[in-house]
Amino acid sequence: MTLLQTDIIESLSKHLSGKALENLVNYTMTLGKNVIAALIIYFLGRFIIGKILKIVRKIMQKKGIEPSLYSFFDSLITISLYFVLIIAIIGILGIETSSFVALFASAGVAIGMAMSGTLQNFAGGVMILLFRPFRVGHYIEAQGFAGTVKEIQIFNTIITTVDNQTIIIPNGGLSTGCIKNYSSQPNRRVDINVEVAYGTNPDDVREVLNKIINADERIIKTAGLEPAIPMISMATSSIIFQMRLWTASANYWDVLFDTTEKSYKALTSKGIEIPFQQLDVHLHNKD
Repeated sequence: MTLLQTDIIESLSKHLSGKALENLVNYTMTLGKNVIAALIIYFLGRFIIGKILKIVRKIMQKKGIEPSLYSFFDSLITISLYFVLIIAIIGILGIETSSFVALFASAGVAIGMAMSGTLQNFAGGVMILLFRPFRVGHYIEAQGFAGTVKEIQIFNTIITTVDNQTIIIPNGGLSTGCIKNYSSQPNRRVDINVEVAYGTNPDDVREVLNKIINADERIIKTAGLEPAIPMISMATSSIIFQMRLWTASANYWDVLFDTTEKSYKALTSKGIEIPFQQLDVHLHNKD
């Protein structure tokens, strides 16, 4: 190798080393600025997220959201806000975020297709939370089942029947189907049919039944909710009266059962006949 060639190689080596050092310095400075900016965004983002969560929590508390659903939505909102903050920090550091977003979007579509039923139940839980057609402790009838609501979960609602069976109903069908809520109103009307034999004086029947009504403090007797005993039908073997009584929703079953039994005892003790189905057969002799 000649002296000229050696000088050229040394000159190129020095030049390349200088360029590499300069690039390294520039990259370090840029990275340092990005890291500082990312740290500022992180702490600023945490502060903003804290303020947002306080506002959201106050709104949920004013709405009286169930404790289990409150904690779920609190966690969901927190995770979502921090996810947005992380994406922003990644972008500031110079890392390509479009690939991350595309990856999460693809994963979301795949998961959504695989869990369509579960997501429907989740959406149903959100609808129940927002519109509140019933609450824990209410007695409802829905999806062919009736019972007391024990727990409203994210995907299911748990009710207990009167014979202590536990029924788990998916929120998807529950939020889109018909719901009969027996506990949403403070008072309920108790209807009791009383059948007596033809020939019975209606005034005697009402006198006996009114004594039962007046003696029961659970039966409401205020204006607009007065008890009534109309004659509603003349059936094949009997005339039918209906006791229409108002009581607090919590007392419905007790008033229904107690009044039915007391009515039977009082009517029979007064000699008022309670008939059963009868069929008259007439025989004709052709001789």
